[in-house]
Amino acid sequence: MAERIKYPAPGCVVEFIENNSVQIAVVLEEAGGKLRLLLPSRRETRLAANRLLPWPGPQHKADLGREEYVRIMEEHRRARQCKADQIDIMAVWELAQGEVSLAPATWFAELCENDPDYDSIAAYGGALLACKTHFRFQAPDFLVYDAETVGKRLDDQRAREEREALVAGGAAFLRTLWEHAAKNSILPPDSPALAGQPDEKILHRIQTILFARLLNPDTRDDEALWLLLSKGLPDVPHLPLQLLTAWGKLPPHYNFWLDRAGYESGDDWWHGFELPVGMLYRQGQGETVTKSPFISIDSAKTRDIDDAFFLEKNSSGWLLTVALACPAATWPFGSSFDKRVLHRATSIYLPEGDLHMLPENLGANALSLFAGRQRPVFCLRLDIDKQGNITNCQPGMDTMALAENLTYEDCQAVLDAMTDSIRLPDNPAAKHGEMLADALDLAKTMRDRRIERGAIVMERPDVDIRLDKVDGKLRVAIGEMPKAGDAQLIVSEMMIAASSAIADWAFEHGIPLVHRTQNVAVPKEYAGIWSDPVDLARIMRYLAPSILESTPRLHAALAAQRYAPVTSPLRRYADLLNEGQIIHFLRTGSPRWRLNEMDAILDRLIPALESATQVQKFRPRYWKLLYFRQQGDQAWWDGVITEENDAFVTVSLPAQGMFVRGKRHLFDERAAAGLAVSVRIGKVNPLYNEIQILEAMTNE
Repeated sequence: MAERIKYPAPGCVVEFIENNSVQIAVVLEEAGGKLRLLLPSRRETRLAANRLLPWPGPQHKADLGREEYVRIMEEHRRARQCKADQIDIMAVWELAQGEVSLAPATWFAELCENDPDYDSIAAYGGALLACKTHFRFQAPDFLVYDAETVGKRLDDQRAREEREALVAGGAAFLRTLWEHAAKNSILPPDSPALAGQPDEKILHRIQTILFARLLNPDTRDDEALWLLLSKGLPDVPHLPLQLLTAWGKLPPHYNFWLDRAGYESGDDWWHGFELPVGMLYRQGQGETVTKSPFISIDSAKTRDIDDAFFLEKNSSGWLLTVALACPAATWPFGSSFDKRVLHRATSIYLPEGDLHMLPENLGANALSLFAGRQRPVFCLRLDIDKQGNITNCQPGMDTMALAENLTYEDCQAVLDAMTDSIRLPDNPAAKHGEMLADALDLAKTMRDRRIERGAIVMERPDVDIRLDKVDGKLRVAIGEMPKAGDAQLIVSEMMIAASSAIADWAFEHGIPLVHRTQNVAVPKEYAGIWSDPVDLARIMRYLAPSILESTPRLHAALAAQRYAPVTSPLRRYADLLNEGQIIHFLRTGSPRWRLNEMDAILDRLIPALESATQVQKFRPRYWKLLYFRQQGDQAWWDGVITEENDAFVTVSLPAQGMFVRGKRHLFDERAAAGLAVSVRIGKVNPLYNEIQILEAMTNE
């Protein structure tokens, strides 16, 4: 065996680590622990002796020339490389495992060979250094990891290698995607960027990261990796969405708000719940029976009809019976299906299509109050005096088939004709003209009574957003919804009356319900009917949003002491929950849920509802912004100033249902709330929710 050299002298072959690799050299001079070394490149370097690897040798003559030393180093380098290529380092670890925990390179060389020379020992030392998953260099020895530690280190190494490959190939790929995203183009499938580099595994990992950050921009998962991948890309709010769209993984105008809400689009989400859905479906099926005198009034597009009414006028006022769809009659509260519906929380109505809280074969079919089809219903019989006060509320259950499903437009046409004393139009609402007229009289009476108590009625024009394909491209159109104010007033006042009355009834009977509250003090002068944009903006700034809670409190805008929503059980989970609570009380004499249990349900419902509300709020606005961008920045739009200060002016565009803001210097000195103006709009980015007034002029 080669004799160990403790103190390398001039002429000794040594090794050291430089730039994470083993370097060979010959000692030319040694003085006080400092070495002057000759490298194979014929360059000299200085090094502290303690930086040498602990296997110096062999020792050659000190007076050989430089070229001879270079030749010697090359011979040793080749010999060591040849030996290293023959070493099965895994076999070495297997032999050493359990034998020692710490040993020098010489020990490992002797374990595998008889009488190893200097080159063999150095070769084993180099192999041990390179195998960091199984050995750790603790000069002058090597620590031998146990099997468990090796397994963890191998996993770490694989993860590190995958990470390095991901960053190396992924960052360039993301830059390519951004180039297309910036131009609103799609990366072609035959793009060189997809031709094998990066490989499929890396592409899948990138896709996973992008989708994760699309769902939750604030996620801390893979944060460091994302920073490396996105280095050099713009720091914009929806970068993952834009990259996925440019990649073709998502379609243009993708509704990412649904993903963030965890709200599944389409009607496949309930698959796997066929048993409870089937039971509920059969509940709604019945033979056609003699029609009742009840009618419903909805938009012509409505498929989930969940409320109807019948009105009788009498000497003391009116008897109003409100019939509501009754999914709660056999609803499996507490089941997995129920929890899934609770997570949806509400139906969402968007320009691109409706998303129903319930499976469509229930909410828009078996349980919907279709005329002529027998359905279970939850009824509220309300006695209302001539001043519009509800004097009695009697809830109950029944089955019935509605006489007619009417539309706002048809009902309004009949009401207009009756007001003008002209011939009634030839539509399905005409035969119900007398009851519609009585209903309008009642609605106005109840509204006036609420205003006397401080109610705020805000009449804002509804806009119709339509998405069309023109020459294969999506175009957005915005128009005003057909006016049907009286017909809509009938429905809204009846629904307010029903929800207020049932809240009072439940309070008297000690039944916990979900209430919608707005417990704020409203100035008396705010009571009334408002339609002017300036008034609407002023009042909206003052009023706090309503909230859901189990404690019955004031709803200021409605002037209702208590208000428990119950009229849309097919569309809103809170209404379904309240209906289930009342029906259980009617059947058993006790509520299904105590107050603390109702609060526990609300703890899950409120976040889900807030998420769904974000979709309902931002998605229509996205289409409106896209509409403005498609019209270009040379179009002028009529509006009215609703607010101004030293920095900005806010303008309402009633025809488009939008508020836009511009810098104060764009407006002249007459700018004040109520002033009619025309504005030119630009710098519109629907995805970033950006829109600016570029120019403004006063309408004389």
